Amino acid sequence: MARPVHGGNLAWAAAVAGCPASAILDFSASISPLGPPQSALAAIQDRLSSLTAYPDPDYGELRAALSEALKVDPDWILPGNGSAELLTWAARDLSELDGTYLVAPAFGDYFRALKAFGAQVLECPLDLEMLRSELTSGTGNAVTDGLCVSRLSPFSAVCSLPVPSSGSASRGLLLNNPHNPAGLLFSREAILPCVGQLGLVVVDEAFMDFLPPETGESLIGAVEQFPNLVILRSLTKFYSLPGLRLGCAIAHPDILRRWQLWRDPWPVNALAAAAAVAALQDAAFERQTWDWLPEARRELFEGLASLPGLRPFPGAANFLLVESSVSVARLQKILLEGHRILIRDCLSFPQLGDRFFRVAVRESADNLRLIAAIKEVISH
Repeated sequence: MARPVHGGNLAWAAAVAGCPASAILDFSASISPLGPPQSALAAIQDRLSSLTAYPDPDYGELRAALSEALKVDPDWILPGNGSAELLTWAARDLSELDGTYLVAPAFGDYFRALKAFGAQVLECPLDLEMLRSELTSGTGNAVTDGLCVSRLSPFSAVCSLPVPSSGSASRGLLLNNPHNPAGLLFSREAILPCVGQLGLVVVDEAFMDFLPPETGESLIGAVEQFPNLVILRSLTKFYSLPGLRLGCAIAHPDILRRWQLWRDPWPVNALAAAAAVAALQDAAFERQTWDWLPEARRELFEGLASLPGLRPFPGAANFLLVESSVSVARLQKILLEGHRILIRDCLSFPQLGDRFFRVAVRESADNLRLIAAIKEVISH
């Protein structure tokens, strides 16, 4: 079985470990360990009878729930079959430009989607050593509720390319914020100048909902001001529903109407839509997640940082990027075979390779089990 390029491939992990997939403790997929919320599961149960009918093609109830949660007019929202589907249509628009800036290392699906339409990719490599220095020293950053927020443009200081000139309207930008896998959180003020200079800016905020609104840096509120700005959101990571495939785009209605013409009808199934409506209204689950994550992330960061040869990066989301002095491929294999623990190697990120791995933040007992297992491996 080929080595996976995404996290969460439990079939591959079980084959390596020689155990059932259910026995694997998965740190490779950045999914909340607290869900799915019971409200979403109950909604799925209640809607089973609806499977004999097609979903509402306009997704009126779902768009109304998203509108209420995101504080955006429903006409500016398009639900999708996961944010990956919507990324495909964003890439089609970006491919019409002369080039698209991509902050690397970058999620592999960005390259897939852009190359599918022949887009010209202009990589902006993150300077990871400079980034580490800035995250720890505060240079060019601000600290908000313990989070280090970069005030620097994606094109300056931490990237090797200069800020695009005002003549760059024929180019685009695809950026995730918080950045995956580095965990960097860019501020609104760092990204908005790029929006004003480029032809199209697509910001993937798949992990933004792990931050409360008062500490997040979402650009959803700027969409109505900038018709060239598109925001992508995932509803599966925060609510632990990746198997349902659900996301949404927030953008000018003209963009969304164009995408609607390109895609298949009924991209969101009835059960996914019902679960999303319930989850979006579950304020208690939302608050539980926001209360849980900071302490769990701190515990995992400090535990990994205490181990010889490991250097974790401070992160703003529910995962941490870790630099390793030993081969990650070997570490991953030993953790699977000896401990039935799966970490996300970074071999699919060319800039990172075999000396970096990414781990999701899980509940305390799981985090401590991971730290103890890695300590045992390193000590031998």
